[in-house]
Amino acid sequence: MKIVELIQVPNHKRNLDWLKNSLNAAIELELATIPVYLCAWWSIKDPSSTASTVIRTILIEEMLHMGLVCNMLTTIGGTPEISTVLPTYPGSLPGGVRPQLKVYLAGLSKDYLSKVCMEIEAPELAPTGLYLGKAYPSIGAFYDAILNAFQQINPPMSGKNQMSGDIGPNQLYEIKTIADVEKAILEIKEQGEGTGNSPEAVDFGGELAHYYKFAEVYYERTLIQVDGKWDYTGQAIDFPDTYPMGEVPSGGWPNPSPEVLGHLKDFNTIFKSVLHHLQSAWVKGDVNEFNTGIGKMFYLKGIVTKLLQTPLPDGSGKTYGPDFLLSA
Repeated sequence: MKIVELIQVPNHKRNLDWLKNSLNAAIELELATIPVYLCAWWSIKDPSSTASTVIRTILIEEMLHMGLVCNMLTTIGGTPEISTVLPTYPGSLPGGVRPQLKVYLAGLSKDYLSKVCMEIEAPELAPTGLYLGKAYPSIGAFYDAILNAFQQINPPMSGKNQMSGDIGPNQLYEIKTIADVEKAILEIKEQGEGTGNSPEAVDFGGELAHYYKFAEVYYERTLIQVDGKWDYTGQAIDFPDTYPMGEVPSGGWPNPSPEVLGHLKDFNTIFKSVLHHLQSAWVKGDVNEFNTGIGKMFYLKGIVTKLLQTPLPDGSGKTYGPDFLLSA
């Protein structure tokens, strides 16, 4: 069931099955953002640049959010679906969230930031308009519905198959109580899109929410508050030098050379394995599977760099990049 259908179910009919389905839909949504942001991050040539650091923090937090949702699901007896739900690109966000948004894979650019990254993370209270005469839920509104269902149903929480530990500077923690759920959803919302009152994740270190972090790179200035107003007038941020990764077409790169095809297959094989290990971690409650999955991600950068250094044969000046075609 899609998010747009789940959120239309009346409150009094949102049972445990609804909650499990909604959490799996949230996992699919969080997972869908990771390839988009990985392509932006990998295309930056200098990993020590401010832009690279900013986008890396967003990626780590997206992985944290997916982990928290998986913990919410397993503690109520659900099974996370991770290895089979990665969308194909270009396409829409899973579940019918912002269906007017075209999500595609490409290297970092001003267009990619404004048309894809910032649109995915657009704040809940920003005007999102109507699509075909219907209002569609924001990501934040969907998480609110999940929290309300937890509070209404108050399901037993076993604490089984929980993953915990450091994900970068962030902490993935176990979900065993409604208070844990409330904390996790507040963290996901504040770090992702912020609140209506502040662009900062005020309850989690005061860092900017993802939309505003991307916007700092876009405007090439930090966001600061002056006389009670927020504006991008702070410290300068140099827009980074990037590999000009082209937009991956529907169905993947046409007629790649044997060498490029080999790199693409190697990448997709490893990334698919990462997802299988992560799913196995939560299905079995096996931290070794979790660590193996995370560890395999480090092999991907070398393959991606080879693709990013290979020009497309169309004379556009663009380069190849990963296509995330896991079903190929």
